[in-house]
Amino acid sequence: MNVIIIEDEKPSARRLQRMLKSLDLEAETMLHSVEESLEWFQKNEHPDLIFLDIQLSDGLSFEIFEAMEIKSAVIFTTAYDEYALQAFKLNSIDYLLKPIDDDDLRIAVNKFKGRTPQKQSVTLDFNDIKKLLVNPIEREYKKRFSVKVGQHLKLINIEDIECIYSENKGTYAYTNEGRNYLLDLTLDQLEDELEPHVFFRVSRKFYVNINAIKDIISYTNSRLQIKLNHFNEQDIIVARERVKDFKDWLE
Repeated sequence: MNVIIIEDEKPSARRLQRMLKSLDLEAETMLHSVEESLEWFQKNEHPDLIFLDIQLSDGLSFEIFEAMEIKSAVIFTTAYDEYALQAFKLNSIDYLLKPIDDDDLRIAVNKFKGRTPQKQSVTLDFNDIKKLLVNPIEREYKKRFSVKVGQHLKLINIEDIECIYSENKGTYAYTNEGRNYLLDLTLDQLEDELEPHVFFRVSRKFYVNINAIKDIISYTNSRLQIKLNHFNEQDIIVARERVKDFKDWLE
């Protein structure tokens, strides 16, 4: 089965790619903008299934369907609420609200696999969509965490966190005050919760806040080592396969 992902936020695209792989679906092609997608569709055979975000970096993904006939089934991956999704009618198999849940993804994929195998072009009611999206819905990211400290709940503002990391099956936020706090979410669950321009997942173990980076040093095997303003409990190494994305993110 030929599957592609169209998603402007690269960490979210990679997370979905990993989730699909666990369902034995390989999505080798990941596109990040309307322009890039149009160019790809002009040069390649249309896939069986597209996982498609609504809001891309250079416009709404519906512009792709306005520009050309797409002969693929579509599963929308979106932060838009259910009401917004009712504004258009299309040949979509399903839609998944972010952050994407493993069970919801499996159900959507099974729904696609169980349908009659035929390709039809996607049809959209663009007038309704454009009326609704005159002022596109802004994505909401985490602004703070509530953590338990003894018998108390403490609020930690997201801008006060230097890094978030996993250790001994726990997830910890390290603040610029030099304190560690245990969170009740995994790093994978945080992928769609953190502002992507501020936090980057440099490895399976670490997210770092761009505002807390003090130094970046060349490391062995084409990797990078990150020094933060206060965190020095262990080395933070950018995984080799994430170095290019990390450098892009810095700019």
